[in-house]
Amino acid sequence: MRLIRLNEVLHSTGLSRSTVYKYVADNLFPKPVSLGDRAVGWVEQEVNDWLSARLFERDHGLEPLSIRAEELH
Repeated sequence: MRLIRLNEVLHSTGLSRSTVYKYVADNLFPKPVSLGDRAVGWVEQEVNDWLSARLFERDHGLEPLSIRAEELH
């Protein structure tokens, strides 16, 4: 198991920092793991699974995550 830091999450997903944390708060993105007082990381496989789900949605004509997120508010 490998933990990745926020910069790698941002680079891998193309999301902004605020969007990552908004999606985490809305239970639409994997939750980070606490690594200490002011450090967190994400399980790399969970982030990869999230990305795979976005590709599946695209390839199968499903409603994008961003639209579903808007419905929560």
